[in-house]
Amino acid sequence: MTDEHDHADAHDEGDHDGEHAHGSDEGRETFSHDPIGHAEARAGMTVGELADEYGNAGVGAANIHEAVSVTEAMFDDDVTVFFGLAGAMVPTGMRRIVADLIRDGYIDALVTTGANLTHDSIEAIGGKHHHGSVTPAGKTEREHDETLRDEGVDRIYNVYLPQEFFATFESHLREEVFPPLESDGVVPIQRLTEELGRANAAVNEREDIAEGPGIAAAAYENDVPIYCPAIQDSVLGLQAWMYSQTSDFSLDALADMTALTDIAYEAEEAGAFVVGGGVPKNFTLQTMLVTPGAYDYAVQLTMDPKQTGGLSGATLEEARSWGKLEKDARNVSVYGDATISLPLVIAAARERLER
Repeated sequence: MTDEHDHADAHDEGDHDGEHAHGSDEGRETFSHDPIGHAEARAGMTVGELADEYGNAGVGAANIHEAVSVTEAMFDDDVTVFFGLAGAMVPTGMRRIVADLIRDGYIDALVTTGANLTHDSIEAIGGKHHHGSVTPAGKTEREHDETLRDEGVDRIYNVYLPQEFFATFESHLREEVFPPLESDGVVPIQRLTEELGRANAAVNEREDIAEGPGIAAAAYENDVPIYCPAIQDSVLGLQAWMYSQTSDFSLDALADMTALTDIAYEAEEAGAFVVGGGVPKNFTLQTMLVTPGAYDYAVQLTMDPKQTGGLSGATLEEARSWGKLEKDARNVSVYGDATISLPLVIAAARERLER
């Protein structure tokens, strides 16, 4: 009898443990039954289908999936999209993606660096960036760069740019871009980027350049303003300064803020798609500080960690604390090389929108 009682107690205890191990979700406030799936990768998948599979997974894959969803919502006709572009995105081959977004009506205002506009213009007028090497076999990185210096080749990680293309670019500015602005005296930076786009398109067509006219030309042709708040930090800015020393031409760094703020103020809904960090990221996000609203959507592609306290890696949640994002804004940050994440996110979002 004692044995039976002990056996019954053991049976009851086992059932209780089993219920605890496999039990219901009742009482768990932050947990929901949403098991991780296992992504499928098969031949013939579209990029949109791959992004859908990422939604079954966790970590960075889940962030990519969410970024596609937020981008799809942001690219709606009723949302005013501000696109921030930092980093070496043009010389590394991302130029056409951004130009196509502008031409197809997905970007309403572009904020970028003078460097990206410089490299964009070089390609528009016939120059090319080339595949290169970080450190060839048998050489240290320093020895390699010393050799490139002697040969007149500039290196951007594993991309090469012959220096003669900068000379061609400088001539382009002095002959095609700056003279039409000289009679206006002091002009907004956006007026310079507009004239740059016009000249890039004209030379590209006139010289029958095989490469497309690019980002600045697409913006000019589609009435999309380009803002370049740190233009001095580039060859474009250096050349503008040099030209200003012997002419009436100069730039007003504050003038652009009125036009950009007006766009934000008039937006019914607003979205920020930010590639990289630095000045373009902050200039894009801070625009909302002087408007009644804030961004309703935001996507950030960055490699910088948040732990440094620097702006480039700062989360979009942190931007919400400043009032740059609405409290209920949909936002996501994707950490990784933007030359990998940007094409994937844009292609998948466009597939959904245009399907």
